[in-house]
Amino acid sequence: MTDLPLLVTHSGSFHCDEAFAYVVLRLSLGLKEPGVDHRLVRTRDTATIAQGDYVWDVGLAYDPAAQRFDHHQRGAPTREDGTPFSAAGLIWQHHGEAALRALLQPEGAEALAPAIAKELDRVLIRRIDEVDNGTASSREPLDLASLVGDCNLTWDTPSEGRQAAEDAAFLEAVAMLDGVLRRRVRALRSRLSADALVVAAQAASADPRVLELERGMPWKNVVFAHDMPVLFAVYPVPNGNWMVDAMPPEPGSFAQRLPLPEAWAGLQDDALAQASGVADAVFVHVRRFVGAARSRAGAVDMARRTMKLAGLVAA
Repeated sequence: MTDLPLLVTHSGSFHCDEAFAYVVLRLSLGLKEPGVDHRLVRTRDTATIAQGDYVWDVGLAYDPAAQRFDHHQRGAPTREDGTPFSAAGLIWQHHGEAALRALLQPEGAEALAPAIAKELDRVLIRRIDEVDNGTASSREPLDLASLVGDCNLTWDTPSEGRQAAEDAAFLEAVAMLDGVLRRRVRALRSRLSADALVVAAQAASADPRVLELERGMPWKNVVFAHDMPVLFAVYPVPNGNWMVDAMPPEPGSFAQRLPLPEAWAGLQDDALAQASGVADAVFVHVRRFVGAARSRAGAVDMARRTMKLAGLVAA
């Protein structure tokens, strides 16, 4: 047991930053369970802190070479814009990519880890830093910091056995954050993997305005990122149909660059086939942002006919 690496953070009530930092450290170092492949001690005892192999959010020192990651001391590091780091941010700078490589195996880890690390730092880690240091411009009742805060013991928890109960509560928060990180990484891996496929598919499509995909995948953000002239995406869905999906004019918009024809809105099957001229047309949503046909050719035809009616395809 004494040969196991010693990981140390502070005792008492815990916050999102040190719990998240522990998640990242375990992944980075290939550790799984305290007491089995490492020792986790939550304490403020200076002698124990000095013996730690990895210490974060306690100890009043930031020294990556010595694996010390506190942010409470004078002169603690900040981001380039002056935003203070929390323990999560400090750990992420030095262990984030290694943690991601562990999560991404065997799915292109070396290629995707840096991009995912940068994106997570922008949208997640920075937020943890801001909330922990009191620099966040706003708070949400269900943000990560609040959810972790709810894991703490209540004020009227009996004193007897409180340390062990706090340690157990800390691990509950860690398990929750571990799941959050894994799901977010899975989603980002999927999105980034789709990027290259969407770019290639658009280049291979017969009309650059009709993106023809071999399977459903995240595509709208790729179109925005690469400034593509896409008006519709066509792709198969599990029930065997092929969707024709209209492109919004800007991220988050519920409008369309070119909606499906108003005369098709809300129609299905034979009624839609007669109105559209597409024999295997299945439906068009009443809001005209999506429709379907039973074949790829039919879905492409729906897109082409829509553009023709809008004067975007020569007669």
